[in-house]
Amino acid sequence: MRSGQVAEAAGVNIQTLRYYERRGLLAEPQRSNGGHRLYGEDAVTALRVIKAAQRLGFTLEEVGELLEAGRHRHGRPVAGLQERAAAKLAEVDAKIADLTTIRTALVAAVEAGCDDLTVCASSSCCPIPFTDLAKERHAGPCC
Repeated sequence: MRSGQVAEAAGVNIQTLRYYERRGLLAEPQRSNGGHRLYGEDAVTALRVIKAAQRLGFTLEEVGELLEAGRHRHGRPVAGLQERAAAKLAEVDAKIADLTTIRTALVAAVEAGCDDLTVCASSSCCPIPFTDLAKERHAGPCC
């Protein structure tokens, strides 16, 4: 397959395909007599794996490490995949906890009627935890 066909089959653009080649995530393709890149079906699979790993939160560097470990496994399970997935899961859980805290503060700000960030931050009833200035909180509009 040529570059455009591989990119289309994998759902990426040609620039992405070439970028992954430069990064070493994809093997250097063979060339036709006319100099066109020629790929096998494995390139489509590799691109799909890369994109799926990115959607799971792995960086391109991490994806490269996982692919490299897979290339050298010789039929054995990939060493470290479970550990890396568990670490990524812990990272995602931490982000979810942070986002939950942010959401709770934003809901409180909306419910409190906060309209001016500066005024709200200096108010003792501000529900947003800017600093320790908020000593007590009221149910009604604070700002």
